[in-house]
Amino acid sequence: MSSKAEQKETQHTNGAVLPVVPMDRLARLDRGQLEEPSDLLGTNGDRVEVVMLESRANAKGVREDDALLENGSQSNESDDTSTDRGPEPASPLKETSFSIGMQVLFPFLLAGFGTVAAGMVLDIVQHWDVFKYVTEVFILVPALLGLKGNLEMTLASRLSTAANIGQMDTPKELWRMITGNMALIQVQATVVGFLASIAAVIFGWIPDGHFSIDHAVLLCASSVATAFIASLVLGLIMIGVIIGSRKMGINPDNVATPIAASLGDLITLALLSGISCGLYKELESKAYVNPLVCAFFIALLPIWVIIAKRNVATREVLYSGWEPVIIAMAISSVGGLILDRTVSDPNFAGMAVFTPVINGVGGNLVAVQASRISTYLHMSGMPGESSEAAPRKCPSPCSTFCSSDVNSRSARVLFLLVVPGHLVFLYTISSMQGGHTTLTPIFIVFYMTAALLQVLILLYIADWMVHWMWGRDLDPDNFSIPYLTALGDLIGTGLLALSFHILWLIGDRDSDVGD
Repeated sequence: MSSKAEQKETQHTNGAVLPVVPMDRLARLDRGQLEEPSDLLGTNGDRVEVVMLESRANAKGVREDDALLENGSQSNESDDTSTDRGPEPASPLKETSFSIGMQVLFPFLLAGFGTVAAGMVLDIVQHWDVFKYVTEVFILVPALLGLKGNLEMTLASRLSTAANIGQMDTPKELWRMITGNMALIQVQATVVGFLASIAAVIFGWIPDGHFSIDHAVLLCASSVATAFIASLVLGLIMIGVIIGSRKMGINPDNVATPIAASLGDLITLALLSGISCGLYKELESKAYVNPLVCAFFIALLPIWVIIAKRNVATREVLYSGWEPVIIAMAISSVGGLILDRTVSDPNFAGMAVFTPVINGVGGNLVAVQASRISTYLHMSGMPGESSEAAPRKCPSPCSTFCSSDVNSRSARVLFLLVVPGHLVFLYTISSMQGGHTTLTPIFIVFYMTAALLQVLILLYIADWMVHWMWGRDLDPDNFSIPYLTALGDLIGTGLLALSFHILWLIGDRDSDVGD
């Protein structure tokens, strides 16, 4: 039996007898700031076992914190003034279908109008002298436009993931991520630009058997300079977009990759046209300009390699990130071959203006989904770690599109954007009198069918590919998007060409297909 005095020294909660500890000692205990071992000693010097109970106010505060986290609060403020702990990674927004749609809609439309603008620019510059007399420049177009999927969109996905998991919260971390990734994409852009020029020279030489060293150097200088400058400009824009998105409470995964795509086609094509035209004018009077331009950008390559190699965040990509870039170029080339074979037939000349749009929309949407899935997986661990979030088997279409998880929800939202988005883009093309095809109802039905099927296939492949790469210790941010955007080009071009052939066979004369 305890005395009344002893009962005053204890508190009974759910049958447990707990010693009373002053609140100031509890506060110090909670902060890990006990200075004397006697703080946990009883009155007789005996060590006692202390069980700290939450007060009602504290328990309420915890419940409120849990509610805030559940609702996706990303506040960086903290009541903990201790300087020993670094900043906690920000938790991702818990997004509804409506919020996902609203965040993706504007960048999606911007990206689509970017592809429309790029098509209009190509329609104008194809009559310039450099495109007439150095026809291999046309071969550079799909390879360099594909850089947005190989480099800029991959950069946007990497930085979005880093921002979402708290790796860009301090100025030091932010500077390290910026310098390392900018140096990395300059290395990749220079090498890819050089390889693209070699491919253009080879593909231009094989059919005719004619080779010009002046034209080869012109192609090399134009390709390397375009790739370098475009990657520099777009990289800086991506960094600004991602930092601004985080400060505004917007998920960077929803906006970064579409903006990279929207600006990528237009900026790259404008740079390629302007640089190649300027170098072509100097070809006869100042032939040494082209080799100097090519040598200048290649000479900068070791500097970017050293910077990227010294950065832990980009060192692995510097060594292992070449396979998807090169393979993606090969896949895009197959799509370019289909396009070349189709538009060379006068019956299908109108297909050219729609190809960048259908390919761009499909690539933009699947890049958003791949970036979101990658961020989701990074929050559960590191690549290669087995977790419930990263199944190794091939997912079913129902789990990709019909389940209740956030990635399935975003897949449905992105799929539903296809039809209204393409209707806007088709109307824009028609109002600007682009192409040679009239928008009849049957043409729109076939076009929408191709676009929906393309995005459906890409979203399913993205769900499988990102998880497959994750389970094999490959970072999806670095490997998945180049493959997916290249597959978007191939599938989109193939389905669009098939649609035009079917329209020609059934005799849809009102749409001018076959005239």
